[in-house]
Parts: sequence; structure tokens; C-alpha cells
Amino acid sequence: MATTLKVGDKAPVFKAKNENGKTLSLTDYKGKKLVLYFYPKDDTPGCTAEACDLRDNYQTFLAQGFEVLGVSPDNQAKHQKFIAKHELPFSLLADEDNAVATAYGTWGQKSMYGKTYMGIIRTTFVIDENGKIENIIEKVDTKNHSAQII
Repeated sequence: MATTLKVGDKAPVFKAKNENGKTLSLTDYKGKKLVLYFYPKDDTPGCTAEACDLRDNYQTFLAQGFEVLGVSPDNQAKHQKFIAKHELPFSLLADEDNAVATAYGTWGQKSMYGKTYMGIIRTTFVIDENGKIENIIEKVDTKNHSAQII
């Protein structure tokens, strides 16, 4: 199941704590473009490749007026380790109750090795300065994700 949100929709307002326990909200990014990316788990190969690609292109994002924010069900401590290990320059939301993922339609049924389970469906939303969805990337190329966004 994929998100039901569409380009042009108002982005759902969210509130969640980042890796340092600071509550971040969509309203904190008003007037800026936001790359909001949902990923399944800290320190797994695909998620690490995606985060490092975004890190390596972070200055380009800033130069174009973008902020970057990652979202996964991992807790604050795991996020802190992931950020430190890979020197990530952006915040990660600890969406432990999946409220943000549910609002964006990225929490759903997945299957691996014949087993079905609930989890994050890797998806990225580009949100404009006014809180409208400018782009949705559902087929994420983890190693070249920045090129898909810019």
C-alpha cells in the first residue's frame, strides 16, 4: 500500500521528537522547503546508503533552500548513534508510535522472505515553503536519492 497523498496536497502537520528530544513540527519549516524522508531502520544497508547520499549532498540542498529531515520508528538513542556514526548533518525524528508515518501513509504492510509485517514504506516528500507537497518519490534509489530530489 502506498501513500494516498498527492502532489499539490497540503502536507499533514506532524509533531515528533528528534534525536535530542526536541519536538519538531511541520510549522518549524514554514518559509523553507523540506525534504521529509521516511526510512525503515537506522544502520541497515539501504537506509545507511540513503542517509549518506543525503549527507554528501546536504550543502546543495541548503544552497537551494531545502532542509532535510528523516523519519523512522527508531528511538532517540538509536538516532543519536546513527547520526554520530555517519556524521549526518540533519535531524531524525523518533516516530516510535508511527503517528507521522501513518499521517503520511508510509506505514503499511510489507513482505520479505514470504512473511508479511507492518513497517515503513520508504518514501520521500518534498514540501514547499507553504506546506504543500511539491514531489513524492516512492521508488527511492538509496544510493542516488539526492539526484532524484534535486
